[in-house]
Amino acid sequence: MSVEIICVGTELLLGDILNSNVQFLAKQLASLGIPHYYQTVVGDNPTRLQEIIKIASQRASILLFTGGLGPTPDDLTTETIAQFFQTPLIEKPEIIEDIRQKFAQRGRIMTDNNRKQALIPQGADILPNPSGTAPGMIWQPLSNLTIMTFPGVPSEMKRMWAETAVPYLKSQGWGQEVIYSRMLRFRGIGESGLAAKVNHLFASTNPMVAPYASLGEVRLRVSTKAASEAEAMTIIEPVAQEIKKIAGLDYFGQDDDTLAEVVGKLLRDRQENVSVAESCTGGGLGAMFTTIAGSSDYFLGGVIAYDNQIKIALLGVNAEDLKKYGAVSEVIAQQMALGVKQRLGTSWGLSITGIAGPGGATDNKPVGLVYISIASPDGNVKTIESRFGETRDRDSIRFLSGCTALDELRRKLLNR
Repeated sequence: MSVEIICVGTELLLGDILNSNVQFLAKQLASLGIPHYYQTVVGDNPTRLQEIIKIASQRASILLFTGGLGPTPDDLTTETIAQFFQTPLIEKPEIIEDIRQKFAQRGRIMTDNNRKQALIPQGADILPNPSGTAPGMIWQPLSNLTIMTFPGVPSEMKRMWAETAVPYLKSQGWGQEVIYSRMLRFRGIGESGLAAKVNHLFASTNPMVAPYASLGEVRLRVSTKAASEAEAMTIIEPVAQEIKKIAGLDYFGQDDDTLAEVVGKLLRDRQENVSVAESCTGGGLGAMFTTIAGSSDYFLGGVIAYDNQIKIALLGVNAEDLKKYGAVSEVIAQQMALGVKQRLGTSWGLSITGIAGPGGATDNKPVGLVYISIASPDGNVKTIESRFGETRDRDSIRFLSGCTALDELRRKLLNR
């Protein structure tokens, strides 16, 4: 007994549109404790769609379709499903009336091609779409198979899922358990290094522990299936606490926590603030801070000192030191951090200077070389030299530089 998600749309295959629907549905199924083992993306092609239906109907009890319910010729999901199960399409007058009313509310007249959206297989029930003109359907073409269709527009699909699909699934006996996960997030340690430390936990089956790596952090997902979220949390908690203890300062948060949020909370709790001086990141670090609502409580501002004259004029960097050591150096990073801290009058000053590439490198200073300095409230300065590697692209180097600056400030705040 499982679910398969089938997303229809050539634009998904071409990468023109991010497939956020599959992520949403996967998380929703997990929250309901409904297993799903396959996700499929198929273009607007009836032959290939029928091939997918044939395969999916043999390995899943519920097929969730998104996309292909519109009024245009390439919207073929409903009619292709009906053809596969050799079932005629029936026009539903109530759907036509609903579409007419929605057009009228927008001051428009329904066109004839919208009548196509009123066709659903004989015996299927309407899955109402309160927001758009494309309704879905709930249909059992076979005794052991349920089909549900949704439009590709995420906002419409999500509302239909919450208002109709979830109550229906629960009425059929699905969703009686929950699959609950806690995502633990780490910085300053690689995936293999963290895995080696918690290797003994990977054999656990309840809860299960699995590693994930992404740019700038490593994550461990701790998950279990239980009768309720409260019961699941009770199962997960001891393992989560053991992992946190093993990881120490490398652990920075869980679930949706970001480094910027964690650092912001630490600054707010201490009633301290920070300013930034950026060269190669070009405002990226400041953007990380200001993405968080309420960051004006602790983030006062920054200076984007891309040109050396700006470093001298606005940050007080010594011109002779620039000539002697170069803009990408420990000395200049320290002066930038102290300069922005003093000029903006903040508790902390953060600076970043480096070579993001692809040009600008020398034999001694390769692409990916970045210096990050932290000026503390007591006036001391700590500098970190990072080498993110010439294989990294420009955006990755800039992003990792910002993440490293945030993480180093986090560690300083926790170790004071």
